[in-house]
Amino acid sequence: MNTLRSIRVHDLTEYQAQEELISLEKEILEHDRLYFDEDAPSISDAEYDALALRNKEIEKRFPHLIRIQSRSHRVGSTPAGRFPKATHIKPMLSLDNAFHETDLTHFLTRCRKTLKLDEGAHIPVMAEPKIDGLSLSITYVEGRLVQAATRGDGITGENITKNIKTIPSVPQEIPFKQKAPLRCVGKSILRKKILKT
Repeated sequence: MNTLRSIRVHDLTEYQAQEELISLEKEILEHDRLYFDEDAPSISDAEYDALALRNKEIEKRFPHLIRIQSRSHRVGSTPAGRFPKATHIKPMLSLDNAFHETDLTHFLTRCRKTLKLDEGAHIPVMAEPKIDGLSLSITYVEGRLVQAATRGDGITGENITKNIKTIPSVPQEIPFKQKAPLRCVGKSILRKKILKT
């Protein structure tokens, strides 16, 4: 058990923070390996999110200690190599987690600012339980499905087109036709089916 983990971020010394970031980096990388490469997570999503949040809070308090290989600089994981690689037309970024009501309040404030809405403008929000799944990008050219790729590291993912074509709810063709590729991004609860097909 990491004894530093029991110390609140606000109470960490700089030396303790540095040691904790190194420890968190190793632990998070191992959990990423188990989840992405082995499809065998050893902790719950909530436990993983708690590690990532602690890492983020320490980096916020000690920004000069942020390491190049920090989790905060990574999106997803390096493609595992079981599938051919696919480069995304545009980077697939990751969403951030909200743990407290203030996180949602800050998000809505940023939305209003970006959309140039009044400070008190109502923004409808839908919430649902977190479902484990696989983020992917599906590309249609002239209405025909030509590529499906996992998020991977956000720039390069794994080409899982053949696997996706076996899922009846994913259309092989769409009626909308245009010259430029149309990219659809979605999250599926079919992670195990896709990886094992």
